[in-house]
Amino acid sequence: MTNLIPESDEALLAECVVETFRAGGPGGQNVNTRDTAVRIRHLPTGIVVTSQQERSQLRNKQIALAELRRRLEERSRPRRRRIPTAAPRAARRRVLEAKRRRSERKQLRKKPPLDG
Repeated sequence: MTNLIPESDEALLAECVVETFRAGGPGGQNVNTRDTAVRIRHLPTGIVVTSQQERSQLRNKQIALAELRRRLEERSRPRRRRIPTAAPRAARRRVLEAKRRRSERKQLRKKPPLDG
């Protein structure tokens, strides 16, 4: 994926929709009356980042931008493919042996058959 992340914050914000809202949680009257929380939605990728840690909207926007950059960089890095491995024969044998013992123990709980 050859996704180029813009160097400047302004260029990155041009690709985003920025919304402000009231933060929840502790903080008293400042939190309840001010729209200090920030939600940034990156339109090309659909990544949504929110920040409501600080009392300042500007600081929350900076925190959210940093998190968005981190997620975009993580997304642009190539993923290593997982190499599937088979369980060793000894491990499979142990699992089957445990299942057999469990089955025998359960069989002993049954009522004996009525032969009459």
